[in-house]
Amino acid sequence: MKGKKLFVSALALFLGFAAVAQDKSEFTPSGKVNGKVFFNYHYDMSDGTDQESSFEINRAYFGYDYNIAKGLKASITLDVGKNEGGSYYTAYLKKAQLEWKASSAVKVSLGMIGTVQFKEQEKFWGYRYIMKSFNDQYGFGSSADLGINANFKLSDGFSANAFVINGEGYKKVQDEDGKQKVGASLIYEKKGFIAKVYADANSAKVVDEGGNEDDVTVSALAFFAGYKFSDKFKLAAEYNMLTNGTKYSKVAEDHDMEGLSVYSTYAFDKKWEVFGRYDYLTSNTLEGETEKWNAKNGSAITAGVQYAPVKNVKMAFNYQGYNFKQEGIDNNSLLYVNLEFKF
Repeated sequence: MKGKKLFVSALALFLGFAAVAQDKSEFTPSGKVNGKVFFNYHYDMSDGTDQESSFEINRAYFGYDYNIAKGLKASITLDVGKNEGGSYYTAYLKKAQLEWKASSAVKVSLGMIGTVQFKEQEKFWGYRYIMKSFNDQYGFGSSADLGINANFKLSDGFSANAFVINGEGYKKVQDEDGKQKVGASLIYEKKGFIAKVYADANSAKVVDEGGNEDDVTVSALAFFAGYKFSDKFKLAAEYNMLTNGTKYSKVAEDHDMEGLSVYSTYAFDKKWEVFGRYDYLTSNTLEGETEKWNAKNGSAITAGVQYAPVKNVKMAFNYQGYNFKQEGIDNNSLLYVNLEFKF
């Protein structure tokens, strides 16, 4: 029955695209190349570090957007970044999506799409070139995946998303079970205030020590709220939880994680601003154990100053520190100079 419903939905979507293709209204196709690069120099002050300092390019994005017809746009983006299993820089297909604006209140994206789990949080945080948002940083979700997403404008202040995706992220293929992740979010945004509730779930088969198979559901839950007090000052906080997983794509029954992130920015003018962020990550203690299962539990502090000399160029001097809860793990303490440039 579930497969039949998905087929009917796909057929309806196909008919909608066909209607767009038959639209004879005047329209001139157009396209645009885009790119973004994250560069940094850092000095590691952590105890026991081997590499004291380094220049890095952590990410380079290259893309192209093409307006095919009225209400229909195609986008493709390559993500060039670190790959621990092969060469240092590997190009991944980050986005390959078709976006259909069905009406002023409904927009549908399908293909390799950008996900919605931390879209608003990352935008409000505003310093992706320095550090990922909490969900992305600690493995609560992926920024892109294969599937379909629908955006709905419900009223003047409320909007919503609903999606079905593979659940493995954009660097992996669908798992052997062939089960998808489903989820939704509800967003309220008005007069400088934004609030969001997000939830998803994805089941997978797990084999226990006795060889018995069982379906385990990995689920994520997120709450986010932010407020722009003025053009100069903004403040936000988010709470995130992941159950039955050591990562969004790694099922582990009874393994839970949760965490809090608080961040703020004060802008002196259009070029200079200071920012700060505090993250706290923790996990549960498994039955029969005395220590929490996640060795990465702890708190992180990021603080710095950003300078934006011209449009599409930003640079920041900042401190990034991480204090681990587990004894025997050295804390991290680093100084960074980060740079982002776009075209």
